[in-house]
Amino acid sequence: MTQRAGATTRRGRGAVALVAAIAAGGLALSGCAAGGDETDENAFDFTGKEVGAMADYGVGDTFKATEPVEFGLFYRDHEGYPLQEDWPILQALEENQNVTFDIESAPRAGYEDARGAAIASGNAPDIISVTYPGQETPFVAGGALLPVSDFVQYMPNFLDKVEKWNLQDDIDAVLRKDDGKFYLLPGVSEIVVPQYSYVVRKDIWDELGLSYEPESYDEFKADLMKVKEAYPDKYVISDQYNDPDPLGGALNMVAPNFGTHAGWGLSAGTGAWWNGEEFEYAGASDAYKELIEFFHGLVEDGLLDPASVTQTDDDAKASFFNGDSFVIAGNDQFLPSAMTSFSEVGNTDAEVALIRLPEGPAGDKLAAGGRIDGIPGLMISAKAADQPYFKALLQYLDWQYYSDEGLEFAKWGVEGLTFERNGDTRELAADWDRAKDLLNPGATKLLNVDGGFANGVWMAAEGGTEDLRTSMMAPATKEFVDSMLTKEQWPTAPAAPLTELENEQAGLWKTALIDTVRQATAAFIVGDRSLSDWDAYLAELNTAGMDQYIDMLNEAQKRHAEAVENGGSED
Repeated sequence: MTQRAGATTRRGRGAVALVAAIAAGGLALSGCAAGGDETDENAFDFTGKEVGAMADYGVGDTFKATEPVEFGLFYRDHEGYPLQEDWPILQALEENQNVTFDIESAPRAGYEDARGAAIASGNAPDIISVTYPGQETPFVAGGALLPVSDFVQYMPNFLDKVEKWNLQDDIDAVLRKDDGKFYLLPGVSEIVVPQYSYVVRKDIWDELGLSYEPESYDEFKADLMKVKEAYPDKYVISDQYNDPDPLGGALNMVAPNFGTHAGWGLSAGTGAWWNGEEFEYAGASDAYKELIEFFHGLVEDGLLDPASVTQTDDDAKASFFNGDSFVIAGNDQFLPSAMTSFSEVGNTDAEVALIRLPEGPAGDKLAAGGRIDGIPGLMISAKAADQPYFKALLQYLDWQYYSDEGLEFAKWGVEGLTFERNGDTRELAADWDRAKDLLNPGATKLLNVDGGFANGVWMAAEGGTEDLRTSMMAPATKEFVDSMLTKEQWPTAPAAPLTELENEQAGLWKTALIDTVRQATAAFIVGDRSLSDWDAYLAELNTAGMDQYIDMLNEAQKRHAEAVENGGSED
């Protein structure tokens, strides 16, 4: 089907058999050093590949192809805002950038499998959207992905953001592979944006005179005890976010203050914690034990519903909205939906707020990273380097995802259509909103649903600058973020890239370790397993390969550091 904005959508290509990996032909580049990227001395030969490219393109320039170009795009189709042929974002890109897309679409449910099949087949479109750091790893060895680190010298806005925002260490630690290159163009953010905390019943907190910024976890627990005293027949916390990790959301957001990874943060990453000298397995640390002891104490004192380690999100929400509990893990997006749910059940007195997470035994901390990891970026198919428009493709991606202008366009839309300027601020047009009744109550159009804007396919990190990242926050959310940003962020752990063979073995160990951690964590918290059994738990982790896994990571870290020091790759 042909998009009115010039884009073509191909749906349902179906299962694609895995085939032999393709070679990244035509990449006439020498290997780049582990600590740096290609320089002009190893410039790529764009002869025959400059169709549509601007002769002079730099930081702050608006990209517009010198003639119409159509790029292939593997598109994640979100059920909340399904792809439309006549979206204003597509029309604007055609009119103002001379860019259209040949779109291959896959639904969000199953997107990763569809994307993997397309890449492995060697038929992936030029741009492969909505890819989180780490998801590119299985496809690196096959040669189907462009080593984008060899080409960032042609992306001035990307380089400018990396330098201004001091992102190089994060890129090296999160993205670089053992060949010294990286294969994913990350979403970038000027600031860390804390999103998750405990959502509390503001009306109850005000009634009892409790703090929204408790200084310590002891003080926070004391506040919970006051709620329990006032409502003795109810659990104070009945929590959500237990799939796949028991209490995955709560443990993840609290763990930095205890000096470890836990929950989502443990299972989604390597599971290793950098202690300043070497990696250790987070789930085996004294800090992790202290964290689990805190949550076990909440259960033991009748504050935390034991079902919180297994129940569904819907069950936890039902308890909160029905007034059977008063605290639940959540984020800023949860707040407006909670008020709607309270209204639906007739609890019109209920109000909600996010508390500032307290200082813990390890200090007043935020997790490391957060400015590229956990933010979707994109991959480029290796065969894109053979296209006549390859240089224009690099320029377009640099403008769309890394220039201030492109990021604003992707989030706010078109000035005069979806928003207006009022001095230094932006204001949505009367009939447009970001989400229903969020910023413009009564608006009939939503930026993502009706415009294609505010869409992760074209917008990384909600707009990378601090201004853009906070520009659509409700006042309460902005206040919460500001309060959390007074915390000190843990430093980024050093890079420890594994070889392909090491990755295969590490994956097996990691899976076995996570299974052990999940089972033991739930049992320890609810009291099905005594914390006096901790040494036996550590022995189970060793049986699952913990020592070998951590030794591998530490050896990889040393190997990579030596390669960087010597100015060469690890090959």
